Amino acid sequence: MSSHRIEKDSLGEVQVPAEALYGAQTQRALENFPISGLRFPRRFIEALGLIKQAAAVANRDLGLLDPEKAEAIIAAARQVVDGEVDDQFVLDIFQTGSGTSTNMNANEVIANLATEHLGGRRGSKLVHPNDDVNMSQSSNDVIPTAMHIAARMALEAELIPALQRLLAALEAKAEAFDDVLKSGRTHLMDATPVRLGQEFGGYAAQIRNGIRRLREASYELSWLALGGTATGTGINRHPEFPARAIQLISEVTGLEFFEAENHFEAQAAKDGYVMAAGALNTLAVSLMKIVNDIRHLASGPTSGLAEIRLPAIQPGSSIMPGKVNPVLCEAVMMVCARVMGNHLTITVGAQHGNFELNTMMPVMAHAMLESIHILTGACDAFRTRCLEGIEADRERCRELLERNPAIATALNTVIGYDKAAQVAKTAAAQRKSVREVVKEMGLLTDEELDHYLNVRDMTEPGIPGH
Repeated sequence: MSSHRIEKDSLGEVQVPAEALYGAQTQRALENFPISGLRFPRRFIEALGLIKQAAAVANRDLGLLDPEKAEAIIAAARQVVDGEVDDQFVLDIFQTGSGTSTNMNANEVIANLATEHLGGRRGSKLVHPNDDVNMSQSSNDVIPTAMHIAARMALEAELIPALQRLLAALEAKAEAFDDVLKSGRTHLMDATPVRLGQEFGGYAAQIRNGIRRLREASYELSWLALGGTATGTGINRHPEFPARAIQLISEVTGLEFFEAENHFEAQAAKDGYVMAAGALNTLAVSLMKIVNDIRHLASGPTSGLAEIRLPAIQPGSSIMPGKVNPVLCEAVMMVCARVMGNHLTITVGAQHGNFELNTMMPVMAHAMLESIHILTGACDAFRTRCLEGIEADRERCRELLERNPAIATALNTVIGYDKAAQVAKTAAAQRKSVREVVKEMGLLTDEELDHYLNVRDMTEPGIPGH
């Protein structure tokens, strides 16, 4: 048997591998774009399958598609949704900016599967990839629709749950460390006291806000371009098609989707996508701050802050025995950097909505889904391998706090700012505590110092001693 079959498209004959479920247009794109080896992620392929399934149901119910063909297409699309034929989605991310090649990849795979379901021969087009599988659609509305569906499913099923788990772990640490008094720091310099629990409570608030922003982004992604067809006018589709298809997509995914209020905006602009990428970028900034703080708080063990201890999960050096590094923090930092870069990719891509179509959609989709995926993995790994095992070194926190000259701030209302500044500078220069310097200067009695230098009170709103 030949290792290839001959198929035809509008440009002529093409040799396609005999075993391939895809056809001529996919083969041309495979040969035209041997660029990176990057492929569309699973979520995007799943979304394409959902769209083709919903379209077949809607077209059948509207009397446009033969019921037998429709059932075969629905069954084939389900195989795509379930990941049974992912190896047939062979095209590079860097291709035609509309994603037409990948839409045709899906159409051809589903058409050949449906053809075989009906007893036909692979490549015979008993079920036609354009006329049947792509009925009432265009690549120009399918690809932006898949972008939104895939990103929203990934946000709701993967990243937001991972963030909720991270939030719970941070809140637990905030509660566990609420009694740990320590030096605050501003400009990396000693500042008035805080509680370690307050610091972790701040981290928890960042993640809580991140979840809120992602839920807002998810809503932005609920508006779908499906129904605009080629340029947003809806040519070649039934007036009821988008509402019917989108309703089915909502039912299958368990997420509520809506037809775009303006199809020209939905296909030419990607503002909602940029907004969602911005929420991911903000989350990356939050995570970068959190893990940077944590690795600095754990720095040492002898020449750093060493106020907290991280779990020792692997040797830190190939030459220095016994060294342990904050490797999970570093991994998260690299993920954050990648997400920030992906945000820029999406920002630049969204600028290329020339007239009635954006022409950088594949790379935008890849960047978005990669960001969601790696943020999910980073949050779970950091939580389970680092955060949950963090311990406070209470003795070290107390030791550093006792030498903190900023404690003199609590004396402002008693001895005045200028005197308090003199106390602080003397304490820092002579490596003495504020209490020692005040006593040496004869400014306050022991009883007065006890009253005004209650460190716990300094971590709450109010005027010390009043």
